[in-house]
Amino acid sequence: MIKAILIDDEAHVRQDIREKLDHHFSKEIVIMDEAESVAKALDAIKTHEPHLLFLDIHLPDGNGFDLIAQSDFKKFEVIFITGYDNHAIKAIKVGALDYILKPIDDGEFKAAVIKAIENHKKENHLEKLIEISSEYFQGVKKRRIILKTTNNVYAIYEDDIIYCKSDGNYTTLYSQLSGKIVASKSLKKITEILSEDVFVRCHQSYIVNKKYVLKYNKQGVLIVKPDIRVPVSGRRKDYVIKRIFE
Repeated sequence: MIKAILIDDEAHVRQDIREKLDHHFSKEIVIMDEAESVAKALDAIKTHEPHLLFLDIHLPDGNGFDLIAQSDFKKFEVIFITGYDNHAIKAIKVGALDYILKPIDDGEFKAAVIKAIENHKKENHLEKLIEISSEYFQGVKKRRIILKTTNNVYAIYEDDIIYCKSDGNYTTLYSQLSGKIVASKSLKKITEILSEDVFVRCHQSYIVNKKYVLKYNKQGVLIVKPDIRVPVSGRRKDYVIKRIFE
């Protein structure tokens, strides 16, 4: 059985999660404890050493990232619980973590829990994922993102990415230090975690880091250093030129 702890300062949210777990996952998950603050959650984690946390981002005495950073025990999966907080959601996505929105949708809840159960059987990278998410949440300027491939998990500086190319449900990223990385995310998903003021969608299949762009030529191509040609779609031409060169 997977041991879970529910951490949220709203009692009705904890009750909703409890009822959904009882209904859908009674044979897989047992709820060990509940907590409404960072302090109480730390005690619960120390006592029970859970496999799974349902964790609210905003708590009365801190946030979910603070809690995990302070916990000595970290061998668990996390499903964050949050309202419509765009900054928090992007921080979670940057770290390739899972979340569900309040009010909790039953289908999204089931999907997140099934994924957590599957991830529980794999190598745990929680500390690195939380570190990256927390950096974004706290406003660290030199940002990193998490990229998962078939065999590896990369923590890569955003500034190191030269451009990205779509490959169906995967995206190939080209970086200065790490070379080619084939990430298990679509280009749309990659776009959601990159900084809008740094990266430009220049084509249906390409995103480019504008700091590496040298020029735009008459063939409708961006010349990107060191010596890379990235296409620009005709309908995006004016937008791309304005974003990069003005």
